[in-house]
Amino acid sequence: MSVGGRNGIALGAAVARAIREHGAEAYPFECCGALIGHGGAVIDVLPLPNTTSEGPRRRFLVNAEDYQAAEAAAESRGAELIGFYHSHPDHPARPSQYDLDHAWPFFAYIIVSVERGTPGAVTAWRLAEDRSAFEAQLLAIEREEPAPARWADARSGE
Repeated sequence: MSVGGRNGIALGAAVARAIREHGAEAYPFECCGALIGHGGAVIDVLPLPNTTSEGPRRRFLVNAEDYQAAEAAAESRGAELIGFYHSHPDHPARPSQYDLDHAWPFFAYIIVSVERGTPGAVTAWRLAEDRSAFEAQLLAIEREEPAPARWADARSGE
């Protein structure tokens, strides 16, 4: 399996953090957003409003205008719209039947589980070409680098 191609998705540390934070902020509702990048490498995300009329606690919907805005945002960055992310409040980070019924085969999908407001597992998926199921993808998430130590200057008393 290669990361950043058909069988894998790569997320930078800041991208992964943004997805998790969006999930926590939207809790107890599902959040959703666009994945912007090249191939399977996600370089940025665009949070989108969840416009479902079926109840945002268990569903999400990206309307046509927001889809077009996501494509324009990707193009303005010299990138492509490569997929979408959403959260599963108090449920595992695996696709539901609803997700399967509404997915497109050419996009990547990231799901973050949010348990009692705290982001948990993050998983990556692609729809099988025959649309019968999702296929799990290798997910590479860049590690957060610790902030450099700030040494006090003994002369200044800091």
